[in-house]
Amino acid sequence: QVVESGGGLAEPGGSLRLSCVASGFPFHISAMSWIRQAPGKKLEWVAEINGGGYNTFYSAAVKGRFTISRDNAKNTVYLQLNMLQIEDTAMYYCIVGRARTPTPPSSPGTQVTVSS
Repeated sequence: QVVESGGGLAEPGGSLRLSCVASGFPFHISAMSWIRQAPGKKLEWVAEINGGGYNTFYSAAVKGRFTISRDNAKNTVYLQLNMLQIEDTAMYYCIVGRARTPTPPSSPGTQVTVSS
């Protein structure tokens, strides 16, 4: 089970930090991913981190602006969103494992809205 939080309204160029608290599985050895879905668009993979936290991967759309990290002591994965763009407006979901081709998530997600 995962529960996302931290979304909200931000201006273009602003920042937000998303959190995902996990439970019910061996978090410290599980890769974790963030995906998103903008209104009227399909699910999009955003970022991935391995269990140890030392390998990270990003989509071309967010590379250099977003940072994925994790705290295995807290069973939490984060997504730092910097230099936000209007196109980043979406519902963001935390996924257990890899999600390069995402399928509909079961978690509630957290909404990020970028608007001036």
